[in-house]
Amino acid sequence: MSAEASSMLRALRDYAGALAPRERRLVRAAVAAVVLLALWLMAVQPALRSLRAAPAAIATLDAQTLTMQKLSSEARELRATPAISTAQASVALKAASDRLGDKARLQVQGERAVLTLNGVGANALREWLQEARSSARAKPLEASLTRGPAGFSGSIVLATGGTP
Repeated sequence: MSAEASSMLRALRDYAGALAPRERRLVRAAVAAVVLLALWLMAVQPALRSLRAAPAAIATLDAQTLTMQKLSSEARELRATPAISTAQASVALKAASDRLGDKARLQVQGERAVLTLNGVGANALREWLQEARSSARAKPLEASLTRGPAGFSGSIVLATGGTP
């Protein structure tokens, strides 16, 4: 301990020794209250907060884990599906695109297809993408979409990855 610290400690002891017994008890009670408050603020309160938040965090993580497991399972299933010919993929994409009506136009060039959209709703687009993935085994390569009041507009480039 440094000389300054020991002299300050000695001065504090001298001051405490000069206090009346009642004042000493009050100072001890005040010091104990400050120590208890510091202990509460630095140790107990953060631990209680963590304990209260843990069940909700665990539930969220469990839900995320289930989602990831479903996606992993779906990815395994998609990898295991056999490739289809380019002609079959084109027919499947054409059938899916026809359901979108005049809001979509499909252009197929070899193993690539470009779907041009003009005001397609979110649900219709989601269903089309699911059908393109499952029926035509098409994979989106690029998407340039904007969302307007009438729906999505833009284009999606797909790779059919089929066999000749």
